[in-house]
Amino acid sequence: MYIPAHFRENDLQELANIIQQNNFGSLISMLEGRPFATHLPFIHEPQNNRLLGHMARANPHWRALEANSTDVLVVFQGPHSYISPTWYADPGVPTWNYVAVHLYGRFQLLRDLDEHREIMANLTNQHEAAAAEPWLADFDSPTITNMLSQTVAFEIIVNETQGKFKLNQNRSTQDRSNVIDALESEASDHSMGIARLMRARL
Repeated sequence: MYIPAHFRENDLQELANIIQQNNFGSLISMLEGRPFATHLPFIHEPQNNRLLGHMARANPHWRALEANSTDVLVVFQGPHSYISPTWYADPGVPTWNYVAVHLYGRFQLLRDLDEHREIMANLTNQHEAAAAEPWLADFDSPTITNMLSQTVAFEIIVNETQGKFKLNQNRSTQDRSNVIDALESEASDHSMGIARLMRARL
């Protein structure tokens, strides 16, 4: 992606945090001569330079990826918010602040049933953790057995990571402070997320 120097984020831990908090990504590659995307939850293992996931067996994407040795792109979107020029002390124009992480790598199908189960279990446990009564998968049940048979598990070995944090770094400290105050007053999840990231960089 296009990343001006002042918006580039090279801190891999910071990028891993964004993926952990926003792990629903877009897997993008070419399929029959056209860009094709599959939207999926992922497990990110930065220590192993890989992403883990699963998709419907009926999805043609995985067969094309298995047959093609070119890199795939996975896009993760963090918080984002409209920025009004009325929030600046100095003249400006409307813009959008946002966080995005792009991972490039090689797709590999995982055929081991235990790995498949582990991916499904880890994803479920991660997102059930906050529930008062978390749902627990019974991998011996007909329902889960059928679900496993209707999906395929995979890993993506990551060979390049790009991070873009567009957070008004090209504006004055006063302008950034004004934007933070305005975003916090809006109090939406996205505006508060951008405000927190901006305040950490003042």
